[in-house]
Amino acid sequence: MYIPNFCLFKEISELAEFFSVFIPQLMLIVFIFQLLFSMEEDEFFGEETFQHYCAEFIKHSQKIGDGWEWRTSKDCSDGYMCKTQFQIKNGTAVSHRGTSAHVQTCLPMEEALEPPLDDFEVTETTTATEVIKYEYHVLYSCSYQVPVLYFRASFLDGSPLALKDIWEGVHECYKTRLLHGPWDTITQQEHPILGQPFFVLHPCKTNELMTPVLKNSQKINRNVNYITSWLSMVGPAVGLNLPLSYARAAFQDEGNVNRQDSSVEPKSLEEL
Repeated sequence: MYIPNFCLFKEISELAEFFSVFIPQLMLIVFIFQLLFSMEEDEFFGEETFQHYCAEFIKHSQKIGDGWEWRTSKDCSDGYMCKTQFQIKNGTAVSHRGTSAHVQTCLPMEEALEPPLDDFEVTETTTATEVIKYEYHVLYSCSYQVPVLYFRASFLDGSPLALKDIWEGVHECYKTRLLHGPWDTITQQEHPILGQPFFVLHPCKTNELMTPVLKNSQKINRNVNYITSWLSMVGPAVGLNLPLSYARAAFQDEGNVNRQDSSVEPKSLEEL
């Protein structure tokens, strides 16, 4: 005669009761981690979102002839946004495509709207003035999950500017914002894609800088272009100024921006 093992039934019953309590708790833990991860993604946007904002930024740059473009490397799929411009000692900036860029100093409007000079004219008409060639590159940092501004500067004869010269060129109103000294904020590093020495604005403070901007945009239910907002704040410290039309364009394209679902391939950026 078969005698049931009540001890076994009891163990199975207890095990079932354990899983009935444990599994919902486990699902709750997984949900919390997913929520925290999504919050982190929203705060430190990913590379696809970075490329999306760059694409929108470059579209407007092409409309106004501001000289920004997207470049990729043959050795890897990574790309970056870049611009070249010439700056004269008096503060006037002329882009590499011969289009007049933003003026650093408070020049009269008539001077700011004068027809731009091409590269040859810049060389010929400013022999008595030092002309500096600036290259600005915007890359995505996988470590910090934020954009990073790389740049280098040289005279027309090709001789590069030292960090000391770069710091001397920073406007006084920005020097106090760059911590207590240039060495902590502006450093020289190897370009992640080109492998060449570039100056870089360290990205460790970028999230702290952008958090109030993003929170305010959410508060008023208005999307912003992260690249436009960020570059308009950090760029002027190293002679890079954005026309106001970038901000207006960001508001006009407000309905087309989706920070979480946007995905732009490098090929699309190259086609701009």
